[in-house]
Amino acid sequence: MGNNQNSKIIVAAGSITMKGKPQLPVTDIPQAELDVVRRAWVELDARDKPVRTAEEAAYRLTGDGPRLAVVAGPSGYGKRTAGIKALWEVSRGQSLKLQEIVPDWEKPGSPDVAELPDEPGTGYLLDVAAEINSWQNPGSVAQQLVSYAEELRLSGSFLVVIADEHGWPETASGTIANVVVRATARPSARRVARAHLEYVHHQPGRVQWLSAMPSETGLAGEAARQLTDGSRPADAANLAAKLAAAEDSPEGLKRALSAFQEWRTDVRDVFAATRDNPDDRALLISALFLNGTDALTVQDGARALLGESPEADVRTILTGPDLTSRLTEMGAQVTGRTVSLDHKPGYARAVLLHLWQQRADIHPHLLNWLDTITSSKEANADRLAAISDLLVELAVAENDIRVVKKVHAWIDHGADSPEHRALIAGFLTVTAESDTLGAEVRALLLDSAQEISEAVGTVVALVCQGEFAEHYPRQALVRLRHILDRPEPDKAVRTAQEALRDIAAREGQLPRVWSTVIKWATEKKHLAGHRAFLSLLDPSVDPYVLQVMLAAAEQKPDVMEALVNGWNAALADTRVDAECRRLFDAWAKVRKTEDVPTELVTEILNRVVLDHLYSTPVSALLFGEPGVANNEAVIDLRRELRLPPALSALNPAHEHASAES
Repeated sequence: MGNNQNSKIIVAAGSITMKGKPQLPVTDIPQAELDVVRRAWVELDARDKPVRTAEEAAYRLTGDGPRLAVVAGPSGYGKRTAGIKALWEVSRGQSLKLQEIVPDWEKPGSPDVAELPDEPGTGYLLDVAAEINSWQNPGSVAQQLVSYAEELRLSGSFLVVIADEHGWPETASGTIANVVVRATARPSARRVARAHLEYVHHQPGRVQWLSAMPSETGLAGEAARQLTDGSRPADAANLAAKLAAAEDSPEGLKRALSAFQEWRTDVRDVFAATRDNPDDRALLISALFLNGTDALTVQDGARALLGESPEADVRTILTGPDLTSRLTEMGAQVTGRTVSLDHKPGYARAVLLHLWQQRADIHPHLLNWLDTITSSKEANADRLAAISDLLVELAVAENDIRVVKKVHAWIDHGADSPEHRALIAGFLTVTAESDTLGAEVRALLLDSAQEISEAVGTVVALVCQGEFAEHYPRQALVRLRHILDRPEPDKAVRTAQEALRDIAAREGQLPRVWSTVIKWATEKKHLAGHRAFLSLLDPSVDPYVLQVMLAAAEQKPDVMEALVNGWNAALADTRVDAECRRLFDAWAKVRKTEDVPTELVTEILNRVVLDHLYSTPVSALLFGEPGVANNEAVIDLRRELRLPPALSALNPAHEHASAES
């Protein structure tokens, strides 16, 4: 094959193969978490008794059994940190890579253990605590995990699984029971906070804030009272972080404690003081969502929330406190004309949480008002992201899928605008990856991808185009398939096609996308597969995928066959005739530019055309269409195609070529 300058592209894209299953994605365990187990490990509980969870997990990993430890127990017992500690202990002297497996199962209810990575010399962490109760056959999955871990011994790798309290099927067999480590005690929260302050945040001088007797008066005593024997290690780490970041003064300590307490006292006082003042409450709500804007914009937002126009009566305008004073009393800080709540981290979340819980009737009004402030000319991506972050904090704090469903229902009941859809897509993206709600939100996205609503389908496609696809590429593809199966090529379908191309263009993702799409198109005969195939290989949008696939086809006959089979499947589906015609035209144009191997493109099309001579797209390519003027590239391609003699005589381009020869 000549004229190919693009074979090297295949190296960057990854190995294009028609065999094997793509493995689940992995990420490095964050250095911050490794620092905790290395420098600030606490192995005593509140009664100074040893907490042996990590020690027992390490023993399971290095014993005679499979290289597997399942850390099971209730939330709040430091299971994840114990699992990382066990892997770190095992890795000492072995130079293991420590990585976390993202549970991106195509069918979360039926995990396929064959998709787990098995790189040599790696310590893997797999957290399934949020999803294990949805497994349809937990005994079978557990046995597969045990078998997988037995094979890890051969590659010098290890696996720690984090489970909830009851999900791991210990009663299924002795082998499955023997890998379990029960988290029955948690590290002392006070010890954890002090260790984090000294060894993680390097603030040993502030340990004294936590060393006072809880009975003492003053701020130090109050700091010591924040943690009890029943406090979670995560709470202790959170308190230590806030104390470490605080200004070194009584006021700084007071503000750090208020932030740790989630400003409950401050919020209660503000709402009590404004019991009969909806104007100021609306001003506070506006300040939450318009943080960092000028005071007049905040005031306009408050009026919009109340459904009121600017005051026209001069007497009323001149009555009452000034705007800056009102904002300050609400807890905001006004510098120049800019209103900010940044000096009180977490205050906006606390106010929103109080409002959501105590004033449930405002939910639909609040969401519709958000459309108002995000559709203005001043609205930008930063504002959308900030508002989405606040809604995410609300959903996670409530730990209730009903909050997510309420925001989800807003898709069809809010503004029909790109800003509206982007805002909700951002919210769903983050909640889909959260530890507490993630599994439920991902299931909601799967159901939503199959809804008839164009707006809902578009939002789900936007989610799959964003960061969700970085961590859950397989689940993103499943949801896109349902959207691409919609009867009409509406905005949801077009957005799904964009998302698919975006995922394919990401580093290392094309092999996964290609193997999935070609299966949809040729084995399942899905409309989604035909649309996806044609969209991926369209060089008029981006020639990258086509260049990689043609480079792979030159090296691997099975890829060549897959390209031909994909074309054949699409041409057999009259629902994508228009897309086939456009792709023929696009291939003709890119072939003429020689950005792809010209002879290979011609060879593929020769095989395809001969099999579908009487299909509408092929007929349009060979003989043209009434009222459509073909470009030079298409005419040039006609000359190169091999046709049966009877058809060649009917083809003006072929007659012209014969006369020249």
